Amino acid sequence: MHTKYDFLIVGAGLYGAVFAHEAKKAGKTCLIIDKRNHIGGNVYTEKVEDIQVHRYGAHIFHTSSKEIWQYVNQFAEFNRYTNSPIANYKGELYNLPFNMNTFNKMWGVNTPQEAKQKIEQQRRDSYVENPRTLEEQAINLVGRDIYEKLIRGYTEKQWGRPCHELPAFIIRRLPVRFTYDNNYFNDPYQGIPIGGYTAMVEKMIEGIEVQLDTDYLADKAYWDSKADRIVYTGPIDAYFDYTFGVLAYRSLNFDTELLDTDNYQGNAVVNYTDLETPYTRIIEHKHFELGTQPRTIITREYSVEWKLGDEPYYPINDEQNSKLYDQYKQLAEAEPHVIFGGRLGEYKYYDMDKVIAAALQRAHEVLT
Repeated sequence: MHTKYDFLIVGAGLYGAVFAHEAKKAGKTCLIIDKRNHIGGNVYTEKVEDIQVHRYGAHIFHTSSKEIWQYVNQFAEFNRYTNSPIANYKGELYNLPFNMNTFNKMWGVNTPQEAKQKIEQQRRDSYVENPRTLEEQAINLVGRDIYEKLIRGYTEKQWGRPCHELPAFIIRRLPVRFTYDNNYFNDPYQGIPIGGYTAMVEKMIEGIEVQLDTDYLADKAYWDSKADRIVYTGPIDAYFDYTFGVLAYRSLNFDTELLDTDNYQGNAVVNYTDLETPYTRIIEHKHFELGTQPRTIITREYSVEWKLGDEPYYPINDEQNSKLYDQYKQLAEAEPHVIFGGRLGEYKYYDMDKVIAAALQRAHEVLT
């Protein structure tokens, strides 16, 4: 270990790994530390029974940016996986996102014109001029049938409260396609890194010192002394010792099971959209890599209330938490030697391509 580094990077997820890669390329010395016992953050994958298991939920890489696609392809070869989730409502199966296959199954319509008429009729029957709740907003967008079967139960499990108590802004729009196309994303570039995300992150940080099982905030003064600048990707409120209060999140629990069958559900992701099923979805990991292994591994995913000490997953960007974050952001701006980045450092939900783009942009600003 050096006595002093140009950058201490707190967190070995995508933001930290990309920044570290760019800093090393610019001739800077870096040390990466992480509280967990592995690199990769929430995109961490672990090989079990020759299957790459997504330990923190499904991660499907997709982007509209050719530049970002070329960037990640330096570190991994991507397969042709296309995200086409299924919704299971009390045993009825529907394609997602909402498309002609969904409408045909739900109403027996065959043409886009018939589907549009059906949705428009349902919207008109329940239309609210100024929707205040998620329920009103969703019905305004897609009508009552789709809301009741494919939105309500899943959303209430995800957020832990009834849709009529959730604000309308959570669902600003809903993807509706009048084609028989089950591809969830519109992005032209999509896939899963062959060999898993962990191998991709390993390649990003090749030649950079990494120390795991290390809590930066438990000995902040020591770690600050090790570098000229800090790249901090942990929770921003924790960095400031919760001076203004605690930012809220939703958390997840995972129940992973090895099954003595080669194919459990026939799809990588099945969402359970009824309220009676306690989990939100089941992931069958082998299908992310089009696997043919003799056994399979599934993970049931449960959305749960978050409390301090739990793993934070989804920022709750409501009005109260947004105001609280703005207070922390002002403190962060007064710390010129610290770069706050990533999902926790910026208190925002990031798709993988967007967090990579943000890290590249920040690295460019700092290193040039």
